[in-house]
Amino acid sequence: MSELPISTQNCIIEQKGHILVVTLNRPEKKNAFSPAMLVGLYKAWRLLDEDDNLRCAVLTANGDTFCAGMDLSAGPEGGDDTSEIQELMQSVPNLHWQALLRENMPNKPIILAAEGYALAGGTEILQGTDIRVAAEDATFGVTEVARGLYPMSASTIRLRRQIPYALAAEVLLTGEHVTAQKCLEWGLINHVVGKGEALFKAMEIAEKICANGPLAVKAVMQSLRQHDESMPMEQALADSDQLGWPVMSSKDAREGMKAFKEKRSAVFTGE
Repeated sequence: MSELPISTQNCIIEQKGHILVVTLNRPEKKNAFSPAMLVGLYKAWRLLDEDDNLRCAVLTANGDTFCAGMDLSAGPEGGDDTSEIQELMQSVPNLHWQALLRENMPNKPIILAAEGYALAGGTEILQGTDIRVAAEDATFGVTEVARGLYPMSASTIRLRRQIPYALAAEVLLTGEHVTAQKCLEWGLINHVVGKGEALFKAMEIAEKICANGPLAVKAVMQSLRQHDESMPMEQALADSDQLGWPVMSSKDAREGMKAFKEKRSAVFTGE
């Protein structure tokens, strides 16, 4: 993998083929969010959106904790005083919400690879990802209420849409920790793997996605993002058709059908 120049001290951004690999890099602070980390995440998601060569992303972390949420012990500057970071934090008012996948989400898939604790903001950012892999020792929880805080990254809205209401209510109101196995049973995560294997499994899934037609993947992702249960079916179907017909008439679609007939792997170009 090659590291990209948009990396920050607390967020390493790399590229492997068509995959953007985003690594939280503050293990000494349990990967608690800092301004430098938020700026790195913001840059990563905007690059994923804008670069057609990138087809999906994997979000992971260094150390034995995925993310402990916001750094409650840090001051308002979080110890990051570089002019670029401060300028971006001030010039993009909702940068932190974009970084945490609450707003302006990328139109390409994001796969989570979590090891160890993923609490508070660590579970909140999970809800903005599309496919989730956790090690068997991973622990989740929206713990803000235990500190007298409110989960500002939209867990009160998103979590109840991703798991049954009563389960979401218990997680949000008790602030208790939840095991990876229980999250798997609830449908909040997709895979539980051995300790140390989450990134490997996430990259395996990413490679499968990248082997598919990029126009098709992007359109499917847009539909998943836009057409939730709150949208009337008639409108959702009309919007879905608008996304689907350009894909069906693309060069990639013709190549996919030709490759199927010729019993070979398709070579997609994104056209």
